[in-house]
Amino acid sequence: MRADPTDPVVVTPHGAVRGRREHGIAVFRGIPYAAPPFGPRRFRPPVPPEPWDGVRDAGAFGPTAPKPPYSEAFARYLSDPAIPGDDCLNLNVWTPEPGPGARLPVLVWLHGGALTRGSSAVPVYDGSTFARDGVVCVSVNYRLGVEGYGLFPDAPANAGLRDQIAALEWVHRSIAAFGGDPGRVTVAGQSAGAISAGALLAAPQARGLVRRAVLQSGAPEASDRDKVRRMVRRMASRLRIPATAEAFATADREQLLRAQAEVGRLSSPVLGGPAFGIVVDGDVVPGDPLEALVEGDAAPGVDLMTGWTRDEYRLWLVPGGLLERVDRLGAVALAGARARCHCGNEVVRGYRALRPGAGTAETVGQLVTDHLLRVPVHRLAGARPGTSYVYEFAWPSNLPDLGACHALELGFVFDSGDVPDARRLAGEGAPQELADAMHGAWVRFAESGDPGWPSWDATHPVHVFGDGAPRTARGPRDAELALWEADTGRREARTVRVGRRVGR
Repeated sequence: MRADPTDPVVVTPHGAVRGRREHGIAVFRGIPYAAPPFGPRRFRPPVPPEPWDGVRDAGAFGPTAPKPPYSEAFARYLSDPAIPGDDCLNLNVWTPEPGPGARLPVLVWLHGGALTRGSSAVPVYDGSTFARDGVVCVSVNYRLGVEGYGLFPDAPANAGLRDQIAALEWVHRSIAAFGGDPGRVTVAGQSAGAISAGALLAAPQARGLVRRAVLQSGAPEASDRDKVRRMVRRMASRLRIPATAEAFATADREQLLRAQAEVGRLSSPVLGGPAFGIVVDGDVVPGDPLEALVEGDAAPGVDLMTGWTRDEYRLWLVPGGLLERVDRLGAVALAGARARCHCGNEVVRGYRALRPGAGTAETVGQLVTDHLLRVPVHRLAGARPGTSYVYEFAWPSNLPDLGACHALELGFVFDSGDVPDARRLAGEGAPQELADAMHGAWVRFAESGDPGWPSWDATHPVHVFGDGAPRTARGPRDAELALWEADTGRREARTVRVGRRVGR
């Protein structure tokens, strides 16, 4: 859309930006919050952008971080625009009322994509619906893959997470000029974006920048440093360069992306394997984020909303025919899932007993989903009763085999079901009343910290968004949770017995 002299102009700490007025909403796209992370700044922490003179045009999405494309199987379901350019540390703002007097709540969106893909330009993440309903929406690009989460001996870790902190600092300094209240910032993310949001809650550098948090289908975690190192070493081997930031900084960007895609090809939430992730670095991630939040050392007073989709695993297994292959593997797949989840045979047997008609793929998928998501979410909410709200998204896609899969809820949260890209996962005819309910809950949470259902307590209330009217169920996953708790108890008892024998 071409700039118009009447389009809104806002002054940021680095210079003025001109947005666009679209359907009554002021939209500013591609605003730099940090300098381009290339040249001498490659693999280094973000630094502020150079100030500019005059008015910078903010009418189009800025460059996206370097990333490989999705495989053909996943691209059928997930859109991922790629916009070339070095100035990829940018963000977008949707606001109903630019100017310092509005003091509206703010939602900062962190996209998913396994920390290797995704961007703020994905059409489903259109923030205009939040602005329409009185919430200033900010979506952020950050470094991905080896550029953002490579682990090197000669560079600080977690560059992508440091980018997100820089974006939150920009919001704290700048959002009042766009009509937002820097004291009412909700950081929200899905999948890798949720894992990032959890790490931000525990990061000392982000303290005071966030009032509320939404973690969708991703629990706080720290990745095994060796798994991340293996990704870097395998890339270095393919590229025939040392596994150092200095060597990687001289490598061609496209060659890096090809090597990254090749070494990460067999990694997945279900299969495991080496992968990029947030690691404990003694700085922005001083310890395991989940443990810090559970023990109460991090994010005091921050309201939390978190949840999952009923069939997360189906997006991990349906593309490429993995669902059928896991079913055929039978006992071998179950043994692999047990190793992936570090649990005993009793847990697997318990899942089979709870779902006697389920196939192997469903048992494996739910087992891994609980290990990665539901068990840590229960721990997190249990440590923060009264200020934690838990949901489950249970509406099944109109497309075959997907069920209520990972990422399906996004079009409902953003009320963007009319965007063609949302139909890649939902199919045709997604219920608008479900979008009204979910989007409304997210708006209420950003406004007040209360999405509209009971906070977590000993009865384990979970608000279920599925067919028909949303409802609150009490302890719907408690049977599975009891299996994990019993398994933990058995392992702790074994450790004590071994310790006694060693001490004799």
